[in-house]
Amino acid sequence: MTRVLCIGSAVVDFTFTFDQLPDRAEKYVARSAEVVGGGIAANAAIAVARLGGTALLGAQLGDDTIGETILSGLRAENVDVSLVSRAAGGRSSYSSVYIDAQGERQIVNFRGEGLHLDGNSFEGAADINAVLVDTRLPEAALAGLQLARSHGIPGILDGEAPVDSRLIAEASHVAFSRQGLEAVMPGRDPDEALDEIAVRHNNWVCMTDGANGVRHKTPGGIAHTPAFQVTAIDTLGAGDVWHGAFALALGENQTVEDAVRFASAAAALKCTWPGGRNGTPDRTAVTQFLKENSQ
Repeated sequence: MTRVLCIGSAVVDFTFTFDQLPDRAEKYVARSAEVVGGGIAANAAIAVARLGGTALLGAQLGDDTIGETILSGLRAENVDVSLVSRAAGGRSSYSSVYIDAQGERQIVNFRGEGLHLDGNSFEGAADINAVLVDTRLPEAALAGLQLARSHGIPGILDGEAPVDSRLIAEASHVAFSRQGLEAVMPGRDPDEALDEIAVRHNNWVCMTDGANGVRHKTPGGIAHTPAFQVTAIDTLGAGDVWHGAFALALGENQTVEDAVRFASAAAALKCTWPGGRNGTPDRTAVTQFLKENSQ
């Protein structure tokens, strides 16, 4: 089974749904509410597990109730948490998430306190096929990408702002969000920015842009893979699912073009289900969706 190490954030999301997102300083009443696990790396790890891979999470949590809730949710999803450490006196991260009737969202995140993770935390990560890192713990992310390089396996950076330039240089594959790419190359045309980064660092790069699809590097220039057309109910965690699916596909030795399409299908399906990462699809659903939407 393909083993993917995901390094970065693990949080709890307190989600509230509204007809319209709040925009004034007053009390609002939600149509519904839910407490679900979240975090970029944690969500990606769950995507890996549901899609048929073995997911290992490298993260640090506080020794608090929030941390226990996070760990419980990850274990329930068959994520290997042996590389998750607990910081004495630390406070785990959590978010308040508002979701409107179109599935769009606002997120307010508390990053946590007293949390630190370094590369020594991953010495037990053996026989892995890919490493995926987010930008929340830069030193740990750098160590993870260096581990991938030393093993000759894909090292994927989820390029959400702010992006440490060392991570871009070390990654074999960089998947920027639009905001992440803009933070690195402000004011530049996205295609020109992607091309320049790829040439500078000799790596594969792309920009994920939600319903606008993915722009990515090819030998002939920048190509566009359209997003699958679905009715979005909840986009929370869709990007994380994309990155987890992409990392798994690369770890399975799929071509990068097939990996982009596989990841895009997984993210699209996630958007059709409510409940944040609870809507992450399994492998059977993604395989069937790709068959139904073959080009």
